Amino acid sequence: MGLIARVRKEWFIIGIVLVITCAKLAPSVGVKGGPLRPEITITYVAVSVIFFNSGLSLKTEELASALMHVKLHFFVQTFTLVFFPIAIWLLLKVLALTAINEWLLRGLQTVACMPPPVSSAVILTKSVGGNESPISLSCPQGIVFTPLLLLVFLGSSSSVPFSSIFSQLFMTVVVPLIVGQVCRRFLRECLDRRKPPFGTVSSVVLLMIIYTTFCDTFSNPNIELDHLSLLIVIFISECCFQKSSGFTAADSVAIMFCATHKSLTLGIPMLKIVFEGYEHLSLISVPLLIYHPAQILLGSILLPSIKTWMSGRQKVARTPI
Repeated sequence: MGLIARVRKEWFIIGIVLVITCAKLAPSVGVKGGPLRPEITITYVAVSVIFFNSGLSLKTEELASALMHVKLHFFVQTFTLVFFPIAIWLLLKVLALTAINEWLLRGLQTVACMPPPVSSAVILTKSVGGNESPISLSCPQGIVFTPLLLLVFLGSSSSVPFSSIFSQLFMTVVVPLIVGQVCRRFLRECLDRRKPPFGTVSSVVLLMIIYTTFCDTFSNPNIELDHLSLLIVIFISECCFQKSSGFTAADSVAIMFCATHKSLTLGIPMLKIVFEGYEHLSLISVPLLIYHPAQILLGSILLPSIKTWMSGRQKVARTPI
């Protein structure tokens, strides 16, 4: 693969590095009260754009289809929103006794509370013939349960009341998502025909959010991050437990990609709202920024092996007893 092709494929990861670098070089541009006015353009406009885009791209008929796979859906959601957060919470009780940066540890807990990503999980699951139906419900489920999990395990900023957090979530997340779904009903044929780059739009807006988040960090001289803590968090983020039994091959693939991947597109805006006022917000975001691209990369590497395994399972299923 040539350099240009590689850049096009990995442009988002490269973009994350670039915006963090820009934030380091010129933090005053994206800081609260700065020229970009992130307290308005990011907190309200950018987050609303992401979820309106999600509502516009989310196929309503796929939600109904997902509800038909009760056993698979229950397993994925239980693993994602119950087992994963509790398991990481117990692990962090042990890691809290070490010298790892406490804000990075909190960031690991936020990773555990996130729902699966719709775009990348669908692409990976479809590419090997897996059942992508449970992914369709991840965005609606995440909007309801992720903020609650974050508040239960981590609490919220003392400067933002509990009621204000949910009112802002409703106005910038739920309302745009519903409006997007309503618009899709009238524009469905046009959207299916033209296939707008929904994922690209969300990714570009997300880069803006990441930039302003790190501007706040680099403008605060009191925040320090030791490299050992960062390396340990990267290692932990790469250790992912994946297991499924009692399911078809297609369902097992869905469990692998849906139950263990975590959404960056939903996660960063959620953190921006729930932890508004936290001076360590960017450090809390670091594990998610590491985890999501790493899971996509790991999934891409495993695709050939998974395809071979799927073919073997399907041949066994077709073989008469």
